[in-house]
Amino acid sequence: MQEKAYIIHLERASARRKQVDRIVEACPMPTDIVHAVDGHSLSPEKVSQVYSRNRHEPRYPFELKRGEVGCFLSHRKCWRRIVDENLDAALILEDDIEIDKPVFDRALAIARKHVDAVGYIQFQVRPVPTNASIIAVEGEAQLVRPELTQLRTSAQFVSQSAAHRLLELTDVFDRPVDTYLQMHWLTGIHLASATPSGISDRSHDSGGSTISSKQKSFFENVVRTWKRWHYRSKIKNLFQNHAGSIQQSGKPGKPNKFGTCSKHSHVGRQGDRAFHTRYSQL
Repeated sequence: MQEKAYIIHLERASARRKQVDRIVEACPMPTDIVHAVDGHSLSPEKVSQVYSRNRHEPRYPFELKRGEVGCFLSHRKCWRRIVDENLDAALILEDDIEIDKPVFDRALAIARKHVDAVGYIQFQVRPVPTNASIIAVEGEAQLVRPELTQLRTSAQFVSQSAAHRLLELTDVFDRPVDTYLQMHWLTGIHLASATPSGISDRSHDSGGSTISSKQKSFFENVVRTWKRWHYRSKIKNLFQNHAGSIQQSGKPGKPNKFGTCSKHSHVGRQGDRAFHTRYSQL
């Protein structure tokens, strides 16, 4: 298998450089450091070229911060390299993680066997829900698919076909990258997770988040909390509605006339039609 690891690192985040070195040392494959796109340096013209609100339903309720735009572009940069370098798959790692090598090696081993079929496999820094469906088991490692795709893009193993598909879809985007990846009815890629992952979050010890946010008033926080809950409720309903049509995994396909995927990884045509009826009414 032709594979590589990409570590997304923002050059001005100098406090994370030591952590990057630790990731390189623990990573079990050739590793490149990919310079993250600094959202704060993007011109308004560049942002408007790649970001447009309300492209997909359900509508994402918040305007993206510059850092979130940069984060999405950084992941697109890695997807582009997977395709351009003709890799079978690549690890994409953010620079605020810690690798527990023995555990991660087991998780990666099971991910390697299934990445071509699944397309995109997460290594989560938080517990995977216990109600996730089991795809494969190998010793202490499992490959599972949570009912609701978990957020965060700390670590993932992405196939070339999935990278190509995501590049096709995201010349312009309307929400953060992890939220976009939840929408498997749009992408045709239903994410799985390797667990236990051997990946933990070190962002607090590495200088904190690089996506800055201004302090908000109590009222603003209440409004955002409600909007976030309302949006996530819609996403959860879509997952539940779509769950009945999940089938055995397959490679990512292209959208049909409904904007869903006719060769869906894990979704059949009847499920697409039924799903679109509900999806278009949100």
